[in-house]
Amino acid sequence: MAHEIHETAHPLRWRILGFLGVAQLMLILDVTVVAIALPHMETDLELSREAVTWTVSAYTLTFGGLMLLGGRLADLIGAKRVVLAGLLIFTAASLVTGFAGTAGVLLGGRVAQGLGAALLSPAALSLVVGLFDGDERNKALGVWSALGGGGAALGVLLGGLLTAGPGWPWVFFVNVPIGLVIIAALARMLPHRSTAAPRPRLDVLGAVLVTAASGTLIYALIRAGEDGWLTAATGWLVLTAAIGYLAFVARQKTAGSPMMDIALLARRPVTTGTFLILIATALMIAVFFLGTFYFQHARDLGALQTGLLFLPVAVATMLGANLTGRAIAGVGARPLGVAGLLVAAAGLALPALSMQPVTVAIGTAVAGAGTGAIFVVASATALGQVAPHESGIASGIVSTFHEFGASIGAAVISSVAAASLVGDTLSGFTNGFVVAASTAAVAALVATVLIPPRRPAGDGDLAG
Repeated sequence: MAHEIHETAHPLRWRILGFLGVAQLMLILDVTVVAIALPHMETDLELSREAVTWTVSAYTLTFGGLMLLGGRLADLIGAKRVVLAGLLIFTAASLVTGFAGTAGVLLGGRVAQGLGAALLSPAALSLVVGLFDGDERNKALGVWSALGGGGAALGVLLGGLLTAGPGWPWVFFVNVPIGLVIIAALARMLPHRSTAAPRPRLDVLGAVLVTAASGTLIYALIRAGEDGWLTAATGWLVLTAAIGYLAFVARQKTAGSPMMDIALLARRPVTTGTFLILIATALMIAVFFLGTFYFQHARDLGALQTGLLFLPVAVATMLGANLTGRAIAGVGARPLGVAGLLVAAAGLALPALSMQPVTVAIGTAVAGAGTGAIFVVASATALGQVAPHESGIASGIVSTFHEFGASIGAAVISSVAAASLVGDTLSGFTNGFVVAASTAAVAALVATVLIPPRRPAGDGDLAG
């Protein structure tokens, strides 16, 4: 009864999926569309390397840190309300960020965008899981993953067009008219679902703990570029983050209304999906961060030329996601997940072996195909069998690790490649691609053990 959307097969479900997909596309674009504009923002606003990294991480960290709260809110008051509120906040914050004239306003706007995204993304994914069932759900998740993975690559192309044309503020301004149209459409089409159950309080302390712990970890990774990876300062920051995560787990076990059921995260499919989404997003960010700075800093290419060079990455990512979405029911998640990681590793290894424009372009496209496959496997594994009443929080968990992957990827790659970001050497870029390729190869080995064996097609919801 609480999930009539799921039970009655809403006649506009595919159209709703389209609008929700475009909304999610905006959130994903706002990571990579900004990446292409970073060198210009760095110059215009006189940003330090740390501020450049935080321009990505402030958004993804807020997005990821408050995602569980957004997923929980969707389960408590209804996904429609949370989707519309998130869209409104994100759209308004985009307008403010576009007018930023200082690093402080820029980062503040990025935090506000992250808040809107944290509300919107898990609630939208919860609606997708609730609107579709069985084979239709797998197809819908395939479309969702293709939009996310391919949209990330398309963001670089769009960022190039906007930065080379009206200027970098328009990578934020473009969200405003699109956001307003989607708000109007979804307000009309989405069914209102009332929640008959009593509404427990939100676990704000839990949200603060997980966000603070993640912020500390990201700060440690960014500072390692200057202070060193094995210094006492880095070690203390990492230890502080670990204590924060332990406090979050303890809070979830004792809170009257916890943000998440820790037992849900302990389920093998959910654990596997979160691991894969974390790795895939970190690899994707590594590709865009290294690629945009390599082409613009080391090769003196313009923003538009750089964006066009990432068009094959967009096509390859969407192709990898689409083919995986079609094949996963017949082939199974494990072989496709391992294959995706190995393809990503091979693509990332190419630039590490030969730091030339052609090998960087080809390698990033190959890596894009691999990460596109991993995104689909991650979503299908984590969400394919969740019960309807768990869809909001399960979606929040997956989306949380997506953004943490982006934050960690940006922080690690920024620190590893620091020599090339602030100097004229290519060694930092080479080191960055080596680290990314090695991470993908190790993750492939882990995935062979972690991804559950193939389930019978059409298996029902996982019991709580």
